[in-house]
Amino acid sequence: METYYKPEDLPRFSEMSEGSPELWQKFSDWYGSVFKAGALSEREKALIALAVAHAVQCPYCIDAYTQESLSKGADLEQMTEAIHVACAIRGGASLAHGVQMKNVNSKLTM
Repeated sequence: METYYKPEDLPRFSEMSEGSPELWQKFSDWYGSVFKAGALSEREKALIALAVAHAVQCPYCIDAYTQESLSKGADLEQMTEAIHVACAIRGGASLAHGVQMKNVNSKLTM
């Protein structure tokens, strides 16, 4: 089946350097630094990235950070829990924005 996202395109990410290698290098340096162990371990950062990947719905990131989480020692239970955290935050944000609907409703139905 043909889809918009193609897993084989994930390794082509670095092709984004074409046309602006200096910006790509700056991004790459920063990106690499972000994922180094610091106050959080590399495993924790990979799990956060996996959860965010689901929140922003990026199939490439989901593939990459599933692999990265596994390589850093995470297991299916930890990855699934991280995804549930992302879902809870995303769902909560939608509910919180419901206040905007209530404000508009109040103005229009007074």
